[in-house]
Amino acid sequence: MSLLRSARFPAIVLLISAVLALVLANSPVGPAIAEVKDTYLGIPGVFEMSVGHWVQDGLLAVFFFIVAVELQFELTNGELNSARKALQPAIAAAGGVLVPIAVFLLFAAGSDAGDGWPIPTATDIAFALGVLAVFGKGLPSGIRIFLLALAILDDIVGIVFIAVLFTDDVNIGLLALAGVAVIVFGILSRQLDTRGRIPIAIVLVLLAVATWVLVYLSGVHATIAGVALGLAMAQQPALRARHELEPWVNGIVLPLFAFSAALVVIPAVSPSELSPAFWGILVALPVGKIIGISVAGWISLRIGNRGAAPHLSFADLVAAGALGGIGFTVSLLLSELAFAGDPLIRDEATLGVLGGSMISIVLAAILVALRARHYRRIDPSSRDDELPRMDEQKGQIA
Repeated sequence: MSLLRSARFPAIVLLISAVLALVLANSPVGPAIAEVKDTYLGIPGVFEMSVGHWVQDGLLAVFFFIVAVELQFELTNGELNSARKALQPAIAAAGGVLVPIAVFLLFAAGSDAGDGWPIPTATDIAFALGVLAVFGKGLPSGIRIFLLALAILDDIVGIVFIAVLFTDDVNIGLLALAGVAVIVFGILSRQLDTRGRIPIAIVLVLLAVATWVLVYLSGVHATIAGVALGLAMAQQPALRARHELEPWVNGIVLPLFAFSAALVVIPAVSPSELSPAFWGILVALPVGKIIGISVAGWISLRIGNRGAAPHLSFADLVAAGALGGIGFTVSLLLSELAFAGDPLIRDEATLGVLGGSMISIVLAAILVALRARHYRRIDPSSRDDELPRMDEQKGQIA
């Protein structure tokens, strides 16, 4: 289990899952796998979804629960618990959102691919921290903390996009019932440390499932249920839940989603015939993120330090920008949502996400390794310390 909690291993598993899906989708067994993905499961006539949607709407909600728990921790006890701490990564994150959107629209504005502008705004925390862990031996903790805060803020933007842009015909009544279930879930979670844990835990699981069903039926994307539950849960039980769920999410949920999303048949067309969505994402992820994060980050560091020398150099910010271009999980989900009604553009957008993320991985590996070597020369005693984990920090705040 400890291997699945490391920063390196989950990123490797995700990459293998995506590559395997691409290979199989373009092999003789591709149609059979696609048929399995489109098979409906559930209670006939009552509640059914395709296997692909069970993964995208169901399992991925657990991933967003973990993201929300991480966000809750950082906002209260971590690197975003004050306006001063949040200012610099927030400005850098804004640049890392706005510039990729602008780059994407340069390619896709006015075409039927224009709705995909949110896709290149996301940063995959698991992948970015995995690359950082593999190639960043010797980097100062400030770079790691800056990247973590940046990635979390990017995830907030992605969550907002999912909640606002991809919600149709909302049933207010069902959404209100889901809100009530979340409130009860939050109140009851605060009794876990004072009363019988097992009965309360069972009720919490039932409430979580009920919340997910109500959110799904309301018309809001079901992953928002995971976000709401993660933010509402009492912090200590939430951190324990995250600790228990993390290996399953890293080892099963995210690889399954990566495999499902990357089951794309590579179109047999010339590059000039590919959708503007493909080119916009392919360029916006590596180029847009590097420009947006590094320039906005450079400005933010000088604003925040009021003339003092910033603790990160521009070269550090460029490396962080390359890491930010690894969109992967959330970008793949945004691709599925943005082009749900056009499978051809959706598949090309997915290829753009995979290609853009791969370019970012290579660039980030090179730039991070160069910055790490630079810092090891300055301080030969630098060690390969990973980012502080929340399940370790929780003992300090309990």
